[in-house]
Amino acid sequence: MGQDYAGDVTPKRAWEILQSKSDSYLIDCRTVAEWSFVGIPDLSALNKQAYLIEWTKFPDGSQNLHFVDQTQEKIPDREAIIFFLCRSGHRSMAAAASMTAAGYPRCYNILEGFEGNPDHDNHRSTVDGWKFSELPWQQT
Repeated sequence: MGQDYAGDVTPKRAWEILQSKSDSYLIDCRTVAEWSFVGIPDLSALNKQAYLIEWTKFPDGSQNLHFVDQTQEKIPDREAIIFFLCRSGHRSMAAAASMTAAGYPRCYNILEGFEGNPDHDNHRSTVDGWKFSELPWQQT
């Protein structure tokens, strides 16, 4: 069984494409709490910004039924390259598949997510992910 989106990329590969392709975008689909307490990708060096659109809503964890519409509002170009980022790369897979089904064929999941997978002590940002890769990020 194959995936329902264009593919998976590492955080560093996503950054390279965001840097080199003007029609590339980043959707951070974590929750408002994660953005506030953990931080967000900082694309200002690329003269871009990460769009913050919750896949699941905080605090109840319910599905954001407006995700596709909110993403289409930010990125109307259906041929754009869109990267989806969550904490560890799971919600972002579903978000990429959802936007692919909505007619955006160039949707990619960022493997490892913003915080990455937990280490042997169950701590994140220590083995992989956006922050571990030393890509720009900021506290909001």
